[in-house]
Amino acid sequence: MRYGGGNRSRLLLIILIVSSLFLITLDLRGVQVLDGLRSGSQTVLSPFQKAGNTVASPFKNFSSDITHLGRTRNQLEQLRAENFNLRTKLINRKNADAQLKQFKSMLDLAGTGDYKILSTKVISQGSTQSFSQTLTIDAGSNSGIRRNMTVICDSGLAGVVKEVYPNSALILLASDPSFRIGVRIAGTQQIGILSGQGSRKAVLQLIDNQTTLQVGDVLLARGSQQNRPFVPGVPVGSVVSVDNSAGAIAQSASVKFYTNFSALGVVAVVVGAPKTDPRDALVPVKPRPRPVPTITILVTPSPSPSATK
Repeated sequence: MRYGGGNRSRLLLIILIVSSLFLITLDLRGVQVLDGLRSGSQTVLSPFQKAGNTVASPFKNFSSDITHLGRTRNQLEQLRAENFNLRTKLINRKNADAQLKQFKSMLDLAGTGDYKILSTKVISQGSTQSFSQTLTIDAGSNSGIRRNMTVICDSGLAGVVKEVYPNSALILLASDPSFRIGVRIAGTQQIGILSGQGSRKAVLQLIDNQTTLQVGDVLLARGSQQNRPFVPGVPVGSVVSVDNSAGAIAQSASVKFYTNFSALGVVAVVVGAPKTDPRDALVPVKPRPRPVPTITILVTPSPSPSATK
């Protein structure tokens, strides 16, 4: 039985070899037998290939969409980062321009008053210790700053140096409720005491009633002995309302500071007082109103009926 089975296997192998040689010979002689077989197999398999592509297509598209979605997210994140950087640069540029404008006006003020100043940047603003209205500057005792020195800004008085450290100093703003300064009404010798109220508004109390206060009167720093803590002539503010209560010992008024304390980016410490009192040289100049253009209309009278006859 085993011998017969082996003969059949050898016979089948011989038939396959002969068939292969026969087909190869026909193909080399140009007989299109294999092409027909290939074409037939392609015809049979084509529907299955189409079905396979149809089934696999959504998965291919999904994979492609996932890839594109990842790229789109990366691009969006990149655009957001670029937009943030541009906005930051724009804000920094605006702040730098505002500080430069303040610095120029501050130099003009110091030059007119003959003050020797040290320009500084504001590095923080807020309450500290027992004061409620303060700011910190980026210069201190190493730069020659001492306690009780006058601090000015582009529009006038900002405050006074209260605490000094090697590389920084604490400034008490004029708006602080504990702030007091002797002032003089521009154009007169009338003096009074100005008190901060925690905002741009302050209260003025005159020493006597020799002069009548008026809305719009300009107040200047009167100056202290040895120019500490205040040098003379610094613009402080203007009168916005006057209290003429009957029986009052002295007149009082509400004053608006020239300085916008919440917008201070640079300030200057007066490290050298002027040789002479600048008096009213620093009184702010009010802008002149623009002239209203006038139009002249010439009317030519029409001739009367009697003149035409």
